[in-house]
Amino acid sequence: MIVIKITMNAIPSKQLEMRQTLLSMIEPTAKAAGCISYGVFCDTKDKNRFCLLEEWKTREELDQHFASHQFSILLGTKALLYEPLDIQIFTVSHSEGMDAVHSIRDHKKSNKSPPDGHRSLIK
Repeated sequence: MIVIKITMNAIPSKQLEMRQTLLSMIEPTAKAAGCISYGVFCDTKDKNRFCLLEEWKTREELDQHFASHQFSILLGTKALLYEPLDIQIFTVSHSEGMDAVHSIRDHKKSNKSPPDGHRSLIK
């Protein structure tokens, strides 16, 4: 799985236009081949800061997204921004869920070491 985090800081007078552009991209991008999830977020303390979080099945499908019309729209927002988009790409080889959290917490309560490969996050 590939996770993309894109952060952007809109010029205050362009914030509404930026928000509308990002919201218009949700449905078509979420329907793209290989897109697991696509979320648009606004900073709770600064309404001009936005974040896109995307999950893609494969790097090939992400690369198709980068070459798409939808991504071109995002790149075209540079005139609405104080600074260029900040794009981070993470390749996830392993993920865990609440079972890992419960396992670590249960072992912490009993003062035992966590099971195979789970390191303690609680000190």
